[in-house]
Amino acid sequence: MCCFVSLVVLCCTAVPAEAANVETGSRRRAAEALHNATVFFRDQVATEGGYLWRYSEDLATREGEGRASKTTVWVQPPGTPSVGIALLGAYHATGDDDYLDAARQAGYCLVRGQLRSGGWDYRIEFDLAQRKRYAYRVDAPAEGRQQRNTTTLDDNTTQAALRLLMRLDETLRFEDPKIHDAAAYGLERLLAAAYPNGAWPQRFEHPPDAARFPVKKASYPPSWSRTFPGTSYSHDYTFNDNAIGDVIDVLFEASRVYGQAQYAEAARRAGDFILLAQMPEPQPGWAQQYDADMHPVWARKFEPPAITGGESQGVMRTLLQLYRQTGDKKYLEPIPSAVAYFRRSQRPDGRLARFYELQTNKPLYFTIDYKLTYSDADMPTHYAFVVSNGIDGIERAYRQVLKLDPRQLRPAPSNAPRKTSPGMIAQVEEVIASLDDRGRWVEEGRLKYHGADDPTRRVVDCRTFIQNVTILSRYLAAVD
Repeated sequence: MCCFVSLVVLCCTAVPAEAANVETGSRRRAAEALHNATVFFRDQVATEGGYLWRYSEDLATREGEGRASKTTVWVQPPGTPSVGIALLGAYHATGDDDYLDAARQAGYCLVRGQLRSGGWDYRIEFDLAQRKRYAYRVDAPAEGRQQRNTTTLDDNTTQAALRLLMRLDETLRFEDPKIHDAAAYGLERLLAAAYPNGAWPQRFEHPPDAARFPVKKASYPPSWSRTFPGTSYSHDYTFNDNAIGDVIDVLFEASRVYGQAQYAEAARRAGDFILLAQMPEPQPGWAQQYDADMHPVWARKFEPPAITGGESQGVMRTLLQLYRQTGDKKYLEPIPSAVAYFRRSQRPDGRLARFYELQTNKPLYFTIDYKLTYSDADMPTHYAFVVSNGIDGIERAYRQVLKLDPRQLRPAPSNAPRKTSPGMIAQVEEVIASLDDRGRWVEEGRLKYHGADDPTRRVVDCRTFIQNVTILSRYLAAVD
């Protein structure tokens, strides 16, 4: 039988009816694959509408960023919100209410995992005894017991949950009170947790005491310890893992969805913090985290006070987004000096160090036993102490936005589907072929958090499900 891609490539010489039949058959098979994969995930994989990261083929052994039981789901991507967003995308592509229902169940799962502080922990527990450890908003407080009530902005966790809830709320025309109330409460508490200078910490339980956090410009500390002091960084202003950048992204989306200026204003204040946080010469980059005096400080034992070649790149991309959203050129002003600084700071291999020593600009690394060093010969492997160099791309994007007419900065969102192409069709065919007769994408793999003795060799991975559902959805939207 002729391969599908060949038929598409030769469509200009084929009989039009034959090409139409091929397209119809492919659309039908893509729709069936999307339906079958969703049914399996919704009915067999989900716990209370939520998801983890990775499962053994028989679903008996499970994990997020750590081992997990059958009564645990994960919020941190690619967990519950990420799967829910993919399912919501399938609904928008097809109009099939089954996908909307599966996405809404993921949203309800998040509602049951929202903390009284407003956001989410990395995980949600549904075992009754385990739930008592957490200050879930839908549950009564456990009398006489300390409960975990820490919202985390680390790794896009709370931000991803809010994205799904907001998009569901908009899709449901703001008529589902559970979804709407959880989104509104989460956004309200997020705004309340911001510092006077517009920043956020990586985690929070309640609003900050404004008097303890004066608005200042970043500066170098007179001295800093070369050994980890063991202090908490929970109240520090942090760019680590793009925490503030992800919040800004969520707030601009909230402003669009709800038409309320307070969200965009908070995003702009966070942008103003980024301007304050740029270090002065000779190192006009950014640190991972700052204390109340706006000095770079330690976080974990492998994250020293330093200029970061990693998060600084994310900060510059956020500045470009801020300019696109606001048209205010002050958000572009830090970029040229930062680009020039990182160009002169690149390693001999063209990459960047994750950390540069304050003022000397020497690359900093750690030995395997976590001693600070200038050598990269004996580094731990769990963390990227050397990062990719995206400065060329950042500079190109900067030059491109400078050329745009202000009316082009935020193009109106288009609902027009992408056109099909031979490349898209080949990708769809591969996705369909890799789905088994039970509606599973099973692949070779291990479970990371179950030790070397774990026998798992084939896994069901949420990241693969999200990727493949997105591919099928985009195709179905394009051929409808």
